[in-house]
Amino acid sequence: MTEADHAAGRAAPTGTSGPADDEQVSRLAWFTLAIASAAAFMVALEVTVISLALPRIAAAFPTATPSKLSWVFSAYSIGVASLLLVGGWAADLYGRKRLFLTGMTLFALGSLLSGTAGTMEWLIGARALQSVGGAMLFPSGLALVLAVFPPAKRQLAIGIWAATGGLAGAVGPSAGALLIQLFGWRAVFLFNVPVAALAVPIGWRTLVESRAEGVPRKVDVIGVPLASLGVGALVLAIVEGREWGWGSPRIVALLVLAVALVAGFVVRSSRHPAPLFDLNLFRIRSYRVALIGSLLFSAGFFGSWVLLPTFIQAWWHWGVVKTGLAFMPASLISAVLSGPIGSRVDRFGHRRVVAAGAVLAAAGMGSFAAFMDTEPRILLAVIVPSVLLGLGMAVLFAMLVGAAMRDVPMARYGTAGAARTTVFQLGQALGVAIGVAVIGSPTTAGAALSSYRSNWVISAGLLAAITLVFLVLYPSHRDR
Repeated sequence: MTEADHAAGRAAPTGTSGPADDEQVSRLAWFTLAIASAAAFMVALEVTVISLALPRIAAAFPTATPSKLSWVFSAYSIGVASLLLVGGWAADLYGRKRLFLTGMTLFALGSLLSGTAGTMEWLIGARALQSVGGAMLFPSGLALVLAVFPPAKRQLAIGIWAATGGLAGAVGPSAGALLIQLFGWRAVFLFNVPVAALAVPIGWRTLVESRAEGVPRKVDVIGVPLASLGVGALVLAIVEGREWGWGSPRIVALLVLAVALVAGFVVRSSRHPAPLFDLNLFRIRSYRVALIGSLLFSAGFFGSWVLLPTFIQAWWHWGVVKTGLAFMPASLISAVLSGPIGSRVDRFGHRRVVAAGAVLAAAGMGSFAAFMDTEPRILLAVIVPSVLLGLGMAVLFAMLVGAAMRDVPMARYGTAGAARTTVFQLGQALGVAIGVAVIGSPTTAGAALSSYRSNWVISAGLLAAITLVFLVLYPSHRDR
């Protein structure tokens, strides 16, 4: 599920042309919110639905190895992470409407190519193209909304926009599973095409263009993608390590390349006169600790959640609709409780709330490891872990964002939030890579259970580590 805090992608309402200044919300503002929310819903829906569709995709391309199949997911995550900050800068400079509708077009084109893919390489390339569109859609979409809403109503608009991500997570398992069951896995991608075909021409005629003032024309558009490519090299090394050999020259070369690319990002960002990411943000203790927590959560959660439907469909022999319904409890609990839990932060503080949420999430993953079997066990292997995991998700998805942004100056909200989302996206790719490497290609139910159980234990450990990180390192009081 693609998290709602993509909102942070340089979407702070500064320097817009023609923003609403009174408290009356116009019909144009509501329409802008509707089209931006629809785009966010469409993109967020992809994550849950693709995890359900992976077994069908694997069956359609039987020669594809599990490591190659993982790139259907990772190509999108790494692509968005590489370009999110670039997309936010371009939207502020060249126009939010222009970038939003261009992103919608590219996302639809990538969806069309994905849905008509004849080879696994074609599908992965199309997913990469989708990621370019997604990196444009999120920062420009919310910025369009903030530009036309009056200041007093902007928090309302942000809440509605962000809620679409939770809604997609709640309805995605059942609606997506039904879509796959009726029309096949290709419908997961092709569904986006008519939506975009309707939204783009209407948007060109109706949306109001806006830009930010004082945006530099020459920025370091290479630095952040360097870091993302470095993580991509690390992901490739992890997923291919079993097949190529962990000590093989290719794996060693990829690991060296990963380190070099991340180091290149640090050097460029520290020396460039206009970096997309200001390394000084790392001086804020609460921010850097929350980034570690976000990375651990994203890797721990997605590393098992994306691959779980494959186990259920392959070894429990459940259909895709039944599997989708099994996913619903966690998503519904997260969607319903995120708001009420958020209201408790002021009383207890991010430190304790996030630590408690991580314990619940770790207990959920640990329950999968403890109770899952080769035969269906609905109560212990599905309901109990899903409830615990849903409670943990309700805390962590939103509270890690708040924990990261707690002490960030308002003028840095856009950059800091987009960088946090970049880390979250990279964590997804790393988590899935670790899961694929641990699970491998088991040929018997017993071997599959053993390898999946190892992966659930790793995920539970990553989630539990958030508790330790926050209790030990996260500051109780605000940084000045």
